[in-house]
Amino acid sequence: MTGVAAVLGPGAVGSALAVRLVLARVHTICVARPETVGVIALAGLSVESQRGLLQARPEVVEELTKPVDLLLVTVKAPALEEALQRIDPAAVEHGVTVPLLNGLEHMDVVRARLGSRVAAGTISHFQAYRVGRVQVIEATPPPLVTIASNGGVTRGELEDAATLLRQAGVDVHVGQNEKRVLWHKAARISALAAATAVTGRSVGDLRQDPIWRARLQAAIAEACQVAEADGVSLQAAGQWKIVEDMPLDLTPSAARDVSAGRRSELDAILGSVLRAAERLGVPCPTLGELAVAAGLR
Repeated sequence: MTGVAAVLGPGAVGSALAVRLVLARVHTICVARPETVGVIALAGLSVESQRGLLQARPEVVEELTKPVDLLLVTVKAPALEEALQRIDPAAVEHGVTVPLLNGLEHMDVVRARLGSRVAAGTISHFQAYRVGRVQVIEATPPPLVTIASNGGVTRGELEDAATLLRQAGVDVHVGQNEKRVLWHKAARISALAAATAVTGRSVGDLRQDPIWRARLQAAIAEACQVAEADGVSLQAAGQWKIVEDMPLDLTPSAARDVSAGRRSELDAILGSVLRAAERLGVPCPTLGELAVAAGLR
């Protein structure tokens, strides 16, 4: 790779990645809405990390037309289709596109717009939020990004994409297949996003509540059963160990969006798992109850 990266949707996650890429001397282009473009062009981006204040001035555009080697899609599910219209497919026809969205159903949407050179990606063990148009606070260490492709992108090209991110100080794992990458996060976040959104409580608070702890464990076990039926073997105990290691005050972004009255990803996250369950004939009573409580059913 020649080292040109683009970030579609410089929100909390996108800004955190963009700043690190710029500071690693990767030419970085942020693709944003018109009102955001002007602010970033004027003030740059600022990230308060656990290692101190990180500031950078990426190139910023309303539409991506320049060829790039790596496109990170960091918008949330409700904004995905509109945001993809700001990307000229020719700009990524020789690069690698990595959507870092939650859920199971977005890959087809991205490929329909941008073609086959799309690799599945997730971002985990990371909490960041915006406190202004260009200011982001990170509540955790840098994230873990996992990527995989089922053939549209070669292993070597995936490793090149991973190298760009590692150059920026991001931990990157290259997985074996797309479905496993997506399910590995969806199996736990489907329960956590809904439960924290419904209760307004943090993951740690729910984890310490005996009733909610049992509900979360049951919901995650159900999601793992759906993954198994979909060809991905996941251990519920392993998923729960990840939950146990999460910070006490962690809240998924979907829950924060619900609390703030913004459009949330709950349907893309929990809804996609339940739609897979229905398609595969796997009963999910606990996840179904969470969906009802969250207003998805």
